[in-house]
Amino acid sequence: MRPIKIEVGVLARADGSCYMEMGNNKVIAAVYGPREVHPRHLQDVTRAIVRFRYNMASFSVEDRKRPGPDRRSHEVSKVSRDSLAPVILTSYFPRSVVDIFVEVLQADAGTRTVGINAASVALADAGIPMTSLISACAAGKAGGHIVLDPMKQEDNFGEADMPLAMTPNGEITLLQMDGDFTVDEFQEALELAKDGCQQVYEIQRKALTDRYSQMKEGDLCGDANPVEEAQAYE
Repeated sequence: MRPIKIEVGVLARADGSCYMEMGNNKVIAAVYGPREVHPRHLQDVTRAIVRFRYNMASFSVEDRKRPGPDRRSHEVSKVSRDSLAPVILTSYFPRSVVDIFVEVLQADAGTRTVGINAASVALADAGIPMTSLISACAAGKAGGHIVLDPMKQEDNFGEADMPLAMTPNGEITLLQMDGDFTVDEFQEALELAKDGCQQVYEIQRKALTDRYSQMKEGDLCGDANPVEEAQAYE
């Protein structure tokens, strides 16, 4: 695993936020809501809707990226939303929306898994009711070897890449694969990625616990107590 750094509550105007580094990846996530849906015809009378926007800053890669959404950002936004939606208790907030924004400030392979990890922590920071945190990590194949958390060179010149997201109890919410694995290589990569997700989860949980254990109970906003939530996600 590349070195991981997580900071919780970095944006004062967001309901929940997280800054995360995973190797040379630098990502910030912000959560707003539950709040009123605009336009109103998008409202669901039975539950909240979840919207996820993933974006790479034009300066996040070596060759300047064209600003604005593209096909890849739409794809990553969709799969990231689908990986988080199963654990969010949307039925608690009908006719509302939870907006998740993920901005990649510096990219070094694996930005979708970093974005999912940061978004999960930001959701907990916002006090959004969830059944658990979601942790994500990738495994790949480079030089004929199965590797965990591929860096840029391994991702660009490797033979395969497999991002995975799951709950602490092992329920998989995202599994993608780009490249070729044999059956045995796939099983090895899957187990390796699961182990990586468990390592990420421990860091996520510690970051949330450390953040709120340093604050007095009277400083916590809202009814939700993120310390209790972080302990419940175990």
